[in-house]
Amino acid sequence: MDNRLFEVAGPPALILMWSSAFIAGIIGVGAAPPMLVLFARFGIAGLLLIAYALLARAVWPRGKVLAHTLVAGLLMQMVQFGAFYTAMHEHVTAAVISLVQGLSPVVIAVFAGGLGESVSARQWLGFGVGGLGVGLAVVDQSSFSLMGPLLCVIGLLGLSLGTVYQKRFTPAIDPRAGTALHVTVSAPFAGAMAVAGGDFHIADPARFAGSMVWMVLVNSMGAFLLLNTMLQRWDTTRVSRFFFAIPAVTAVMAWLIIDQPLRPLTVAGLGVGLVGMVLASRRTAPNPTPAEPEAAHRHLSMPQPARV
Repeated sequence: MDNRLFEVAGPPALILMWSSAFIAGIIGVGAAPPMLVLFARFGIAGLLLIAYALLARAVWPRGKVLAHTLVAGLLMQMVQFGAFYTAMHEHVTAAVISLVQGLSPVVIAVFAGGLGESVSARQWLGFGVGGLGVGLAVVDQSSFSLMGPLLCVIGLLGLSLGTVYQKRFTPAIDPRAGTALHVTVSAPFAGAMAVAGGDFHIADPARFAGSMVWMVLVNSMGAFLLLNTMLQRWDTTRVSRFFFAIPAVTAVMAWLIIDQPLRPLTVAGLGVGLVGMVLASRRTAPNPTPAEPEAAHRHLSMPQPARV
C-alpha cells in the first residue's frame, strides 16, 4: 500500500476493526451460547491462522517455549474472551467491556514490577483514574449485576497476565506462529465448556453466521495483519495512541448498530477512563537490551494481536 494512503487510512481502519469486534461479539452471543460462539471462532480462526503462518514460513516454537506459548495463549484468549463473552451474555454493554479491556496497558504496567520494571506515580494515578471511569460506566447500566463487572475483571486479568507471561517466557517468538497457537489451543477448551453447558441451540443462524464471518476475517485476521504492519512501519508509542479512541468509538457504534444506550454517566466514564489511560501510558520507556529486544517491548506496551 502507498505510504501516504496508509498514513491516512491505516489508523481509522484499525480503530474501526478493533471496535467492531465488541459489536460482533454481542451479536454472536445474542444468537448462540457464549462458549459455542468462542469454540466456532477459535476453531475457524485457528485453522486460517495456521495456514497463514505456514504459507509465510513462520518459525514455530518447540519444547519449553512451545509450552509457555500455549499457557500465554490460554490466558490471553480463553480466559479473556471466555469472561468477556459471558459478560456480554450477562448484558454488560460494549462500551463498558471495551473500556475495561482498554485498561490492559495500565494493569500490565502494574504487573511489570514482577519483571523488574518500575511503576511510576503517574501510572498508579492513571490506574486509579481509569478504574473510576470504569466504575462510572458500570453504574450507568440499566440492568446492574455484580457478575457482569466481575467477569470483566477476570477477562482483564487474563489478558494482562497473559501479556506479561508472554513477555517473560516467549519474548522472541514469531508473532504469526504465536497467534495461531494462542487461538488454536483455546478452541478445545471452549468446546469442552460448551459441552459442559449442554446448550447448543442457535437461536438465529443468520446472525450467528454473520458475526462469525466478521469476527474471524475482520477481527482475528484483518486487525492482526494491520496491527503488525503498523508495528513494522511505526514505533510502538505512536501505534498505542490509536487504542485510546477505541472505547468511545465502540460506544458510538453500539448505540448506532445494536441500539445500546449512550447515557451521560457512560460518556463521563469513557472520558475519565481515557484520561487514566493517557496518564498511565506517559512514561519513559527503557532502552531495549540484548535480552529484551524491541520486539519483546512491544508485547508489554501494546494490546496483543488477535484478541479483539
